[in-house]
Amino acid sequence: MSSDVVARWRATMEAVHEAAVRAGREPSGVRVVAVSKRHPVAAIAAVHAAGQVIFGENYVQEARAKMRALPASIEWHLVGHVQTNKVRQVVGSFALVHSVDSVHLAQALQERAQRQGVVQPVLMQVNLGRERQKSGVLEEDLPELAQTLMTAPNLAWRGLMLLPPVFDDPEAARPFFAALRDLRDRLEQQYGVRLPELSMGMTGDFAAAIAEGATLVRIGTRIFGERA
Repeated sequence: MSSDVVARWRATMEAVHEAAVRAGREPSGVRVVAVSKRHPVAAIAAVHAAGQVIFGENYVQEARAKMRALPASIEWHLVGHVQTNKVRQVVGSFALVHSVDSVHLAQALQERAQRQGVVQPVLMQVNLGRERQKSGVLEEDLPELAQTLMTAPNLAWRGLMLLPPVFDDPEAARPFFAALRDLRDRLEQQYGVRLPELSMGMTGDFAAAIAEGATLVRIGTRIFGERA
């Protein structure tokens, strides 16, 4: 099993590299978040030993159990929706929280980070597809959340995250990736902040996301296979 997952990881890294080159980008500017939710510790350990550094988890308790079992050299990202009752377990445990989607959550993270005396890096998740079943701030509510993130002394706002609508054709998601990049550029200009990270693109559409400026691509199934 470990040899299979490592072979898939290597093929994925080559595909990401090639997508960056095709887009005229420096491949080092695109990092892979290996999304390991509901996959076993042994598979994560094998991919990490092969050279993967960043792993993404959706569920806080599952992630923390894996953190205890795996090397401290792993950089853990939280890519799933965050419930405010889990904030205490989140702050200080994850190198980056991708999914801040409300003022309420941002305030809870700030309060906890201040209490712990740490600075927590975060991304704002934006719901550009306006899909009710998905998390993410709507554009009309974005200014209030942006102000909260900018003025929270214990949060480091690093950029934006997107889950676009699901399409059969990966190119159909590309306008959403372009829109997120344009939104980031406008926010930088409007607020005078630097937002270097764009977390967008998954197993089926990462090449289109890279072409539109993704700096973090969240790839799970292509590396680990289907979940049990």
